[in-house]
Parts: sequence; structure tokens; C-alpha cells
Amino acid sequence: MTDITPSSFVRKDLLAERPAPVRTTGLIGLMRTRLFNSPTNILLTILGALLLWFTIVPSVKFLMVDAVWSGQDRTACLTENAGFAVGACWPYIQAKLPQLIYGFYPEAERWRVNLTFVLAAVLLVPLLIPRLPAKGISASLFFVAFPVVAFFLLYGGGIKGFGINWTAGLLQLFDESILSAGQALLGLSKTSAIAPLLWVVGSLIVLVGEVISWLIFPFIWLRDHIQGMGQPVWADFAVTAAIVCLTAFVLGGGVGAGGRALASSIATFTAIAIVIRLMGLDRGGLAVVATNLWGGLLVTLVVSVTGIVTSLPIGIALALGRRSTIPLIRIFSIAFIEFWRGVPLITVLFFATYMLPLFLPGNFTVDGLVRALIGIALFTGAYQAENVRGGLAAIPRGQSEAAAALGLSWWKTTSLIVLPQALRHVIPNLVNSFISLFKDTSLVSIVALFDLLGSLRASFSDPKWSTQSTAFTGFAFAGIIYFIFCFGMSRYSLFVEHRLNAHRRS
Repeated sequence: MTDITPSSFVRKDLLAERPAPVRTTGLIGLMRTRLFNSPTNILLTILGALLLWFTIVPSVKFLMVDAVWSGQDRTACLTENAGFAVGACWPYIQAKLPQLIYGFYPEAERWRVNLTFVLAAVLLVPLLIPRLPAKGISASLFFVAFPVVAFFLLYGGGIKGFGINWTAGLLQLFDESILSAGQALLGLSKTSAIAPLLWVVGSLIVLVGEVISWLIFPFIWLRDHIQGMGQPVWADFAVTAAIVCLTAFVLGGGVGAGGRALASSIATFTAIAIVIRLMGLDRGGLAVVATNLWGGLLVTLVVSVTGIVTSLPIGIALALGRRSTIPLIRIFSIAFIEFWRGVPLITVLFFATYMLPLFLPGNFTVDGLVRALIGIALFTGAYQAENVRGGLAAIPRGQSEAAAALGLSWWKTTSLIVLPQALRHVIPNLVNSFISLFKDTSLVSIVALFDLLGSLRASFSDPKWSTQSTAFTGFAFAGIIYFIFCFGMSRYSLFVEHRLNAHRRS
């Protein structure tokens, strides 16, 4: 029998070395695993590299290497006056930059535009940084106080009626329009072949107008008493602030959430009051600058920001209305969404600008920019409604049933449980619509509103800067501006989406 010793289990020869593992990280790993790991990927990589070479390199050469950076007129950007190939004419952008930002806004009043931009940035930053406190007050200042301040900064003028006065006048005008339409139908019924039908319809419209007259009587009475006071502006302001603060407190649920809503409302009205006093809006205010003088980046930001801010609430309301169990609300929401989604934005802008005044009473006019803003808000709101409806459909039915079992009302279930989850699901779709809207603002130039691209095209007519590279330089500059804003919205949406979905990461 062979003796077994411990040395019999010990290997005396070393194993052969294994090949080094294939590197899968870094640039070399990317090239090995993604770019050159198959004949097809090798071909696509070569084609992509050639495409980048023939697009990015000439662009950089035109915009940076061969560009002209200084000059007083077109002669600096002409080829025959240079010993090299002339690229972008940046002196043209420097000369036309005020026009591209402000349009035809008076130069002496442009500080108001700058102040509006600064206020917007200062109020928006606290909302975009998640860790900063007092989001309710910041939101109230940005979404409620800032639009009022921005309007009087950009447009000018003074305050004749802050809330009750303006609301009562609008309701009275609406009521008078309904009554006049009913009276017109009653007048036609005397000579028309369908007199009975016109008489019935006219009588119903007049009856509706009379009912509205009784409903709005408290507003009219309150407005008349406010105007009889010594300080109608501040009396109107105080009454409006009291009504809004009380409403916010009640809708907020009383003590607790209602107290926070009350604090936000008080802070908002306090900020507005300070601005009214500092700007002298109760004594005539700033000089009026008509909207037909606005232009450039100012109009682009006003149209896009207004459309983005107003379209989301409209879309949420329509999405909830489309899921409503009340037939009238559901049918109205469906009809509204399908109508606005079935027409192009150009048609909406033409109708809002040129056709809408024909349907308004003779003593009521709406500014051209405001008409475009209303059309864009309604148009974009219809698309946002479908985005939000998709998010609502993704929420399991058990969420609502669990909330009902806990005794929550429909409003609290929707606002606290269902809607936040739905909006989190559709963040990419919402931001995609926002980016599309920001770029579609260039369409307002067809209705005589000079946005960034409209002001750019208007600057091309200046013979002082007429060169072969002027148009290319201008459109490249506008493209860079659009890319910065759109890319910023895209990256921030990814940040928000990543943060809200942190609980799902393993």
C-alpha cells in the first residue's frame, strides 16, 4: 500500500497565467463593447464619425475660428476686405443685441424690462431649489404677485381698480353682452320667417341675462361703494385682499394648512402693496409702453412663460373633467380638447388676433398680445389635458378606494393622492410640451408680434450690416438661445424626475 503524505496534496508547479479580463469601463471599454464590437457597429461608428466631422468641424470653424469679432459696419465682415475666409459676423450681433432683446421698446424705459428679468430670476430660483424652505410663499409671490408687478413694469400705467372694481366691470360687460344679444334676437323675431324660434331663444337669453344681473349685483354694489370712498384704489385693494385671504383660509381647511395658505396670501398682497406704493401706481404709475413696441426675447419669454404657467392648470381641469361622471362636464371637456387639438396653432393665432374682435361687444377691446396669449394657453392646455389624463389612468384604482375608506373627500383624494402621483408619471410629457411651446412662440411673428426670430428678420433689412454671413450668424445666435433654454428645461426635468423617483431606486 502506497503511503500518503501531506506533500502529496501540494502542487509543486505553478498554474499558467490567465489572460487579463477584457476592460469594459472607460473610453477603451466603450469602444470595445459599444462601438467596435461587431461589423455593423463598426460601420455605424465610422459613418457617425464622418457625419460629426462634416457638421461640427465646419460649424466651429464658422462660429469661432474664421469669425469676425470686432467692427463698426458690414465692411469688417466682407470677404474682399480680409485675407482669410470670413465666418460669423459677431459685430452685427453686438450692434443688434438691444433690438433682439427688447424689440422697439423705448431705450429710456428698458430698465423696466431688466428689472422684470431680475425679479423673475430671483423669485424663480427658490422654487427650483428643493432644499430651500417656504415654498408656499415663494409660489404665491411668483405666480400671483409677480405677474401683477411685471404687467405694470412692462406696460406701465396706474391702477384704477385692483380686484373688485375690475371684476365687477368685466361681469357687468358680460351681462350687457348677453342682454344685447337676446334683445337683438327678439328684434329679429318681428321680421323673420322663423319668428317663434327666434323669440323663444331670445327670451331665454334675456332671462339668463336677468339672472346673471341678480347674481352679480353684490359685486356691482360693492364696487359703487368703494368708488365713493376717498381712496378707491386702496379701498378696492383692501377689500380684495380680505376676500382672497378669507377664501384661501377656508379652502385650506382652517387652522394648519389653511393657516399656511393665509400666510402665503398675506405675504403676496403685502408685496403687491409695497410695489404699488414704490411704483406710484395709485398716482398714475409709469409711462405706458404699448405692446406693439415690445419685441425680441422679451416677447418670446412673455408668450412662452405665460403659456407654460397657464396651460398646466387648464390641462389639469380638462383632464379631470374628461374623467368626470357628470355628463355635461365630460362632454364639454371632450369637445374642448378635440376642437383645440384638431386645429393648427397658426389658425388659432389668426383667429385670436383678427377674428376674435368681431365677436366682442363694440365697447370692449382686447390687446393683440393678450389675444395671442389666450389662444396659445387654450391650445396648449388641450394637449396638456391628454398628458395629465395619461398620468391619471396610470394610477391604480385602489388608491382612490383606500382614500375613500379613510373618509377623504373627492377633492382631497384628487389633490393630495391621485394628482401628485399622476403628474410625477408624466413629467417627461409635460416638459416635452413646454419645450415645444417655447419653440412654437416663433409663430407669433405671423400676427405682427416681433418675437426673437421676428426681430432677427427685421434686423436683416438694415443695409449697414448686409453681408453674406449676416443671416447665418443671426440664425446661429437665435438657435443658441433656443437651445440654452430648451436644454435647461430638459436637464432640470430629469433632475426633478430622478429626485421624485428616488424611493424606487434599489
